[in-house]
Amino acid sequence: MSPAADDRLRDEVRQLGALLGEVIRDEGGQELYDRIEAVRQASVAYHRDPASRDASRLEALLADLPLDQAVGLAHGFACFSLLANVAEDRAGKRRAQIQTAEGARPDTLEGALARLADAGKTEADARDLLNDALISPVLTAHPSEVRRKSVIDRIASVSALLDACDRDDLSCTPDILTKGLRRQIIILWATRLVRTTGLVVQDEIETVVSFLDRIFLRVAPQQLDAWRRRLEAPDLKPFIRIGAWVGGDRDGNPNVNGETLTSAMATAARAVLRFYLDEVHALGAELSLSGSLAHVSPELAALSKASDDESPHRTDEPYRRALTEIYARLSATHQALTGMTAPRPARFAAPAYDGPEEFRGELAVLRDSLVANHGQAFADDSLSGLITALDIFGFHMATLDLRQNSDVHERVVADLFKVAGVEADYASLDEEARIARLSAELTSGRPLFNPYGTYTEETLKERSILEAAARALKTFGPQAIRTHIVSKTDAASDMLEVYLLLKEAGLYRPEAPGECPIQAAPLFETIDDLRAAKPTLERLFREPAALAVARARGVQEVMIGYSDSNKDGSYFTSSWELHQASRAILSVTEAAGVRLQLFHGRGGAVGRGGGSSFAGVLSQPKGTVAGRIRITEQGEVIANKYGEPDVARRNLDALTAGTLIASLAPPPDDELTRLHGQTASTLSQASMNAYRALVYETPGFVDYFRAATPIAELSELKIGSRPASRTTSTAIEDLRAIPWVFSWSQSRVMLPGWFGFGSAVQGADAGELAEMAKSWPFFRTAIQNLEMIMSKSDMTIARRYASLVPDAGLAERIYGAIKAEWERTRDAVLTITGQTALLDGQPELDRLIRLRMPYVEPLNHVQVELIRRRRAGDDDPLVREGILLAVNGIAAGLRNSG
Repeated sequence: MSPAADDRLRDEVRQLGALLGEVIRDEGGQELYDRIEAVRQASVAYHRDPASRDASRLEALLADLPLDQAVGLAHGFACFSLLANVAEDRAGKRRAQIQTAEGARPDTLEGALARLADAGKTEADARDLLNDALISPVLTAHPSEVRRKSVIDRIASVSALLDACDRDDLSCTPDILTKGLRRQIIILWATRLVRTTGLVVQDEIETVVSFLDRIFLRVAPQQLDAWRRRLEAPDLKPFIRIGAWVGGDRDGNPNVNGETLTSAMATAARAVLRFYLDEVHALGAELSLSGSLAHVSPELAALSKASDDESPHRTDEPYRRALTEIYARLSATHQALTGMTAPRPARFAAPAYDGPEEFRGELAVLRDSLVANHGQAFADDSLSGLITALDIFGFHMATLDLRQNSDVHERVVADLFKVAGVEADYASLDEEARIARLSAELTSGRPLFNPYGTYTEETLKERSILEAAARALKTFGPQAIRTHIVSKTDAASDMLEVYLLLKEAGLYRPEAPGECPIQAAPLFETIDDLRAAKPTLERLFREPAALAVARARGVQEVMIGYSDSNKDGSYFTSSWELHQASRAILSVTEAAGVRLQLFHGRGGAVGRGGGSSFAGVLSQPKGTVAGRIRITEQGEVIANKYGEPDVARRNLDALTAGTLIASLAPPPDDELTRLHGQTASTLSQASMNAYRALVYETPGFVDYFRAATPIAELSELKIGSRPASRTTSTAIEDLRAIPWVFSWSQSRVMLPGWFGFGSAVQGADAGELAEMAKSWPFFRTAIQNLEMIMSKSDMTIARRYASLVPDAGLAERIYGAIKAEWERTRDAVLTITGQTALLDGQPELDRLIRLRMPYVEPLNHVQVELIRRRRAGDDDPLVREGILLAVNGIAAGLRNSG
């Protein structure tokens, strides 16, 4: 970031902060304003002189805060963090625009083509790859987004006002800008930042669909058209396909059922069809060409003649007549697919479309006639854009994944077998006996389910979900649902059980297994499961059913989980085991004659696979991308990466560029793995040993974790529809990865993102590690992400949270172990990178983090004090509100914390 750009960022932060201060003084009172301003100045001064690290003034200001002022202070700093994010995001956009113009960004279309050219690849190679590519961001409802939609909307409004002035909008004078910003900041200040009621699945469906509607429907077609133009490939197939989990992911969420799946499909269809209806309506208003003044194709003339439009005003307007008929048919399709009347009724009744292909065919008649008779002015217009959107989104909008835990499948299959008299105790069978029983049933045409039998509620629920999936496929087509992910996969039978259940729903037919529209995809999550992934997949492919589905599709999808493997074995061990498992899985699919399609289950935090998607794709083992990659986008990451059209476009381009480079010009990963793999394996095992010694083997660790982090308070955030744990157990093993990571982020320890690495490198060859970080993308990305998350940690603040532990001896012992490992890890990173301080090599990121930390730290102090009061028995609702406001502000300030 140039000094001028740095100054502009600071100026915008000051401008927004000053306006917020005025609003706080006017709305909250002078006393609250004075307290917040004093805390702000003390925190800034503390961070400007890190050598002194004298927090006494700051702590004194925060001590014995009246409750109302503590809540007001938390609310104020949380609002500031949100506004600071606006300035930071805008700085990022400006930096990206400058770097793109200078050709300095590798994560763009031009940057990717330049990298390919350097590797001897041509634009034809890029076209060929993208024509058969699948690049899929998958939106999930994982609960790490603490901001309400109302808050996100206000932040977007502030950003839009500033963007308008950047475009030299003549209506934007300094006074008008200030007035507009002040108005939005008043609304933000007076808006509840935290929810008072819990979310239900339909809320999550609506949120995901709002992003699909507001962002992806507009941005994805623009991106595809831009790549088509640059690559001179007007018929380039859509390579971006948006996926979704909301409504189909029932792993650990008892609130997902057949009704939610049906609602998810209908809600998405309603949004995409209304978009199409609006576009067709606008085209009807625009294309007023008269048949007496313009030539038309015979196909367009026939389409116009077949229209039931009887308006005398359009008698000689063939395009309008055709569009009126198209609108009527699309309106009928809306009614058929969503059960609701279109918002703007058609002028007459018409038959619904059989599918998006029929709709596309009629639009193509209009476009071809316009281009043939009037030239290229109509080759890249709104009509073409509508066709592109239809190619990408169809009538289903996003491909919905199904997901369930393998334990559930086992119980349901056992229930079906027992009632049918096939197998009295399926759960007691060993793996080979299970496979034999499942394989026999998969070749049989008879159903197992007896409508007169008595089944468990779980069995009936799973059956209803798969029946709903079958209806959705019949209604929306094969792109509606493609995959059934099996969480906790540790055996080949886990996938065969899915095919048996699909057979019960009529989706798998023994006489034509390759026609099964849904593929069972294993999710390897724990360290043991990742290590067993190769033999598990090899055993699966020895079964005709699974191999037939994979060969008919041409690919086998495999999902790998970053979060649980990290919680199981440490950040570095997770990274290395994922790398090794990916390589091993690739060898299995190649031997089976099918392509591998890896699905990366990443979260926002480094401890859950977070970090740059572009760098993450480039760090994948050679051959594991090959033009196909799916990545989960979760929680706060969705709004951060796709909240604005420009930012969304940049992220879709980066994901595409990374896929191109990783597929066609990958770094020499095989050679580097052979050269340094044994060192990485040794580091991985040592890191896992150190991590598990603390987390799973240290007496009292669970008590420390639950006292020294806000894990208990996070359950009151109401940010998701599913429980924080899969069971009622308090064990770390049973805790979901999101609250595990989120809790450590709030307490500024960030333990899942780095712990164990410092111990692992003790005694290692420093020269080899430095060379690994320089030349090996896998290791370099791991170090950069670890370094970034450590820079957001603060052991001084972590000690304040440790003071919440009732047993002072336990607190000192475990905090001491954590702090010592932090210091070892910091020293290791500095040695490997040759730096004198963290982020020396990433100065832009360092400045951004330093800019926001003074406004996060007061929230940590307030949170600690309010948690102390609450746990001491103070049940005043304001205490709870203050804690949750602090959670909100800390998460906003840290950004990738969930």
